[in-house]
Parts: sequence; structure tokens; C-alpha cells
Amino acid sequence: MLAAALVLGVAAGPAIVPATAATPPTATATATATAALPAPLPSLETTMPGAIAGLPRADATAALVRVGGTEGSWQGSSGVHDLESGSPADPAARFRAGSVTKVFTAATVLQLAAEGRIDLDRTARSYLPELIPGRYARVTVRQLLNHTHGIPAPDFPGSTVEEWYEDRFRIHSPEEMVRSATAKPREFRPGEKQHYLNIGYTIAGLLVERVTGDTYERQVERRILRPLRLRDTYSPGTAPGIAGPHNHGYQTMRLDDGSTGLRDVSVWGTTDGWAAGDLVSTTADLERFTRALFAGRVVRGPLLEEMFTLPKVPDVKSGDPAAYSAGLSMKKLGGREVWGKTGGRWGYNTAITSTRNGERTLVYSVNSTDAKGQDMNRTAMKVMVATYGLPG
Repeated sequence: MLAAALVLGVAAGPAIVPATAATPPTATATATATAALPAPLPSLETTMPGAIAGLPRADATAALVRVGGTEGSWQGSSGVHDLESGSPADPAARFRAGSVTKVFTAATVLQLAAEGRIDLDRTARSYLPELIPGRYARVTVRQLLNHTHGIPAPDFPGSTVEEWYEDRFRIHSPEEMVRSATAKPREFRPGEKQHYLNIGYTIAGLLVERVTGDTYERQVERRILRPLRLRDTYSPGTAPGIAGPHNHGYQTMRLDDGSTGLRDVSVWGTTDGWAAGDLVSTTADLERFTRALFAGRVVRGPLLEEMFTLPKVPDVKSGDPAAYSAGLSMKKLGGREVWGKTGGRWGYNTAITSTRNGERTLVYSVNSTDAKGQDMNRTAMKVMVATYGLPG
């Protein structure tokens, strides 16, 4: 979503005017070098209040933001806890983190790889022979993590948000989803293209369980949540609600009377996401996790580079260079590389991001009314640009 939507801001970026024949070579070289330098990071006190002002509005009902790093910090919230009461949004509230879950899953797999219990170059089928059929026999663990596996998405009932809402309490098992996906022909040969999907991380969660003899949830808790004291982060399992204080999420859809409006979607099962997208967390917990991850305190040594290495393959849809690594993605904002992960569940958009050197980190939760839209939520985009600058 981030890579697809932030490109809309490129047209607003500074233009680079080519040198004329009369321009001295030294001046051209100097101008080119200057243009290549990252822009100064935005002043948070100047940019951020306006980015989340005016909530609730059509695209979002609340926003929680934490910015940190060596170049200053900022915390703020806007909007309402719920539309009925109109009380202010709780800045410490829990929310659905969506695909930010993939970062936790990738880190868990990479920890197991560091221990010699998982080989990234070994095939997924060699770990799960009864579940991965022969047509996917060459898919490796690394390809599961960087979305170059070629396995399509599983089938889910319904085709509209209204139908999915009616089916929101259905419980999906990971094995059921893998069987549905792997029963189909592959999208491409493993390692040749990239297609961002959940299914690779569903299989990765099952790999964690196979090699440890433990549940995926307990392994994430033991390896990440407990050591980092992330006390407000948890996997909900089959429970459709968010435990503890949380700001309500709303989704634009057709209502019972036939009109289009906002429906409270705070209670919605997430078993379809599991190891790819079911975590509940807070901005404080995710900020602590982001700092620890980028400082090398979650995945240690050479394996951390897997999270900052993009496969040299094209995106299956756009043909653009791959933007996803093992767990993270990369986008250039303000002339610098920003790494992180966005996530979306109905009523909630989340992101964790940082520059490699930790000069600026960002965590946000936006209670968006278009969480599964084709474009990035407008408020979320404003927060990202206010933190790092325009794309490019």
C-alpha cells in the first residue's frame, strides 16, 4: 500500500533541471551531488499537528502517533474514542496491527535460522511434506519471507466488504488456508518475481511450530514480547474482540437500511491473518520493538541483513523492482531510505518505520474508514510525509 500510494506525491517533489551546454562541468557535478543528498528531516512540531488535525473526518476517526530517534521525538493523538460518545481518542489504546505481524514472524524465523533449526535455503516442503504439494517442492523458506514463492492466495467466501462482514466470525485454520492456496497452479516460478501476499507467512508460522514443537504464539511471546516487555501486544487467537482499552474502528459500507455509512467493525475475527496479520498492540510497544529491531537486538548478526535485502526480481503486477524483504519493505522518502511495514485490518491502519541509522522512527495507528482500500489512507499518508518528507 505504501509503495503504491506514496508515489502520488512524486509530482509535488522538486524538479531537477538538466544543465545547459553553457553550464561548467564543475557546476554540473556540484549540482548533481547536491541533488543526491537527502532533504533535511521535517520539523515535527511544524508538520505533525496539522497531519492529524480535524479528526474525525470522512477517511479516519482517530490517529495515534509516536515519532522518535536521534533527530527528535513527538507524540500526539487526534480524533475520538468512538463516534457515539465523542470522547477523545485514548493515546495508549490497543489496536489491530495487521501485517506489521509479519515483522514479528520474520524475526522469529530468522532467530531460529541463527540457531541452526531452520535453513533459509531449504525447501518449505522438506519441513511440511504432508502440506506442501509437489508443484511447490522448490519453494524455499527465504522465498516465503520475501514473497517470491509464487504461491497464490487462498480462497475466502464472499467478494464484498458487506459479505466479509457477515462472515467475520468464521474461524480459519492455517492448514486449511495453505491447502486452498497450494491446490492452485503457481503464479510464477519460485524466485523469479515478487507478489506480496499473506500465504507465505501462514506457512512460515507453521514452520515455526514444526521445528519447535510449540505454538507459533508462544514462540513469538518467548522470543520477542517477553524479552522486550511488550506487555500490551498479543495474538488474539479466535477471539474476535480487542482485549483492554481500544478506540473503535469503523468501515464505510452499505448499511442495513440500504444507505452507505460507517459501521463499527471493532469486533472482527482475524484467524484469516494469523502469523501474517493478527497481532494487537500499542504505539508504545511497537516503538520499543522498532528501536530494538533496527539496533540489532531482536535479530542479531548477519541474518539481520535478510530484513534489509530486497530480492533482485520484478513485482508481478507492476514490473517495478521488488520492494519487500524478509518482513520489511523499503521506500525512499525525503531522499533517504525508509524501512518498515504497514498493516491494515478493517477499521485500522498501522505502520512501523525507521531510517537504517535510527535517526527517525515512526509508529502510527490510524482508525481509517477505508482500511482495505486500493490507495493509502489520506491521514496515514499525511503522517508519513510529515515524518520523512515527500517520496523520492
